Amino acid sequence: MIKETSIKELKGIGEKTAKLFANLGIYTVGDLIRYYPRGYDIYEASIPIGEVKEGQVATVSGMIFGRVQVSGNMKLQVTTIHVKDITGTLRVIWFRMPYLRSTLSRGGAITLRGKIVRKKNDLVMEQPEIFYPPEQYDEKKDTLQPIYGLTNGLTNYAIVKAMRQALEGMDLTTEILPEQLRLKYELAEYNYAVRGIHFPEDKGVYMHARKRLVFEEFLSFILAIRRMKDKNKKLENTYVIKPHPEVDAFVKKLPYELTNAQQKVWQEIAMDMQGEKVMSRLVQGDVGSGKTIVAVLALLNAALNGYQGAMMAPTEVLARQHYASVCELLEKYEIPVKAVLLTGSMTAKEKRRAYDRMECGLAKIIIGTHALIQDAVNYDNLALVVTDEQHRFGVKQRETFAQKGGAPHILVMSATPIPRTLAIILYGDLDISVINELPANRIPIKNCVVDTGYRSTAYNFMKKKIAEGRQCYVICPMVEESENMDAENVTDYSKMLQQEMGNDITVGCLHGKMKQASKDEIMQQFADRKIQVLVATTVIEVGIDVPNATVILIENAERFGLAQLHQLRGRVGRGGYQSYCIFMTGSDGKETKKRLDILNHSNDGFKIASEDLKLRGPGDLFGIRQSGLMDFKIGDIYQDAHILKMANEAADWINENCPEWMEENLSLQKTKDVVI
Repeated sequence: MIKETSIKELKGIGEKTAKLFANLGIYTVGDLIRYYPRGYDIYEASIPIGEVKEGQVATVSGMIFGRVQVSGNMKLQVTTIHVKDITGTLRVIWFRMPYLRSTLSRGGAITLRGKIVRKKNDLVMEQPEIFYPPEQYDEKKDTLQPIYGLTNGLTNYAIVKAMRQALEGMDLTTEILPEQLRLKYELAEYNYAVRGIHFPEDKGVYMHARKRLVFEEFLSFILAIRRMKDKNKKLENTYVIKPHPEVDAFVKKLPYELTNAQQKVWQEIAMDMQGEKVMSRLVQGDVGSGKTIVAVLALLNAALNGYQGAMMAPTEVLARQHYASVCELLEKYEIPVKAVLLTGSMTAKEKRRAYDRMECGLAKIIIGTHALIQDAVNYDNLALVVTDEQHRFGVKQRETFAQKGGAPHILVMSATPIPRTLAIILYGDLDISVINELPANRIPIKNCVVDTGYRSTAYNFMKKKIAEGRQCYVICPMVEESENMDAENVTDYSKMLQQEMGNDITVGCLHGKMKQASKDEIMQQFADRKIQVLVATTVIEVGIDVPNATVILIENAERFGLAQLHQLRGRVGRGGYQSYCIFMTGSDGKETKKRLDILNHSNDGFKIASEDLKLRGPGDLFGIRQSGLMDFKIGDIYQDAHILKMANEAADWINENCPEWMEENLSLQKTKDVVI
């Protein structure tokens, strides 16, 4: 196989720009081509000036009215014009573009496309694209322009330019999907699909291209899952772990009674651990259903039988919280078992001490992050591995974890509500248990769906709760302002909110682009009540448990999937206080209201997930992604449930008709070379 071409081989990409691309995980031309747009800008027909609305990106056509003005100082010059049609007049401004005065002073007809904002009770178009003369707009009208995820210093234009060059120089890649499958499921050829996903001529081309790439991604995943299942089927149970009487005694001493669902799932786990084959089980449970205590029972059972059990959490803060909870239980109930913590941020001395305790067998319960699967880590007799929030870990990571023991039992925990029909496909290598009832003492969260006009009321409500000693979250879908995308962004929002809240309230900011150590520090400060309001992206969907937080305000709620909104809502309602979730939407569309109304009237994650599945069919052009779910690059299990089922059928066909193809093409196009 030929080595993939470096991104630096593209014209105009030197060392400096290559480093910016590397921030996005793009090192080769192949990486670039597989960096799919996160959305598209659709250049629609212009609308009358009198119909523009605050918050929308609109195209207007009219005559330049009056003279071009340039005001402000050398640091920030503002160029202003007025554009008029028969329905009204619109003020238009540009920042740091004084040279437009000479371009636009001729007057005449013009077409502009930009965001409509409100300034001093007037609607204003800010920093629009200029089409002068207006006929220039005809070239872009009805086209789909790709929008890519960006990093500081790298513009959308730079990625588009590099992408065009890469696709023009791309060798025709050999089609690897069997023709019978392509014809049966009406899939585009790979070369057509990869060009069509980046620069679709119209919506039809986009849909056809995307279907092929999503199918391929799902097929590759399902084949990998099935390979794991085949391996697990052959594994004899070398760690026969019978229920230890002290575990039953511990359950009876707990200050609460396990729900019927928790007891049932614990019995299933206990039966697996003493069965003939190695356990491979998924425990699905809604937010707050009590999955963690069931995992603790399994870890205790292994430890009291003389074996080791390890639990891997997706974030350091969550790992520390699990560790503190387990240590508290061991001490309180005088259970003779030692636990140890292992995370990436620990000092070399702390890690060595943890390694020694694990290797000699002194530590029977080990809790940590990805650090648990590093090469330096050795276990004494690892009989059970537990992964918390499974969708955050890839199949390979789970496999690596399992290989740390001889053939340990595998227990996977997930709070992500996935309908059973899809869970059977996605977790094909695992038996599935469901905890489908909440503990009796849980106070239901109060929900409301509001528009942006409610924002000041929401802020006052948050101030009131903070005065009572509580804490709040605000969730935004964006990290920083991105070209052509209209959404609240975390960095600017947190500065604005700090001014709104005043000096007595501390507002923190958290997003995925921060280094892990910084993220952990911010989350710890929030957990320690040093931060009262945490403005964050969906990075807090898992990995933080703050019982004192009682309000969550989700901005641009229409941009999230229902299942993900339910997950985010689960960050509150974890203590003994009444909690509230405010879904704020900038859209007044009927479909948006219909979707969000489901959340307004239900706290049942599995019911919500099923409704999400019904509402988000293949007709959604840019369906809302469930961020990070199963780590798919382009596929979304809700929007693309029908393609997931096709890929599952295709995997059956491959298994029956050409099993050798599976080994040869398991990673599909990902290993293909791209030559410039």
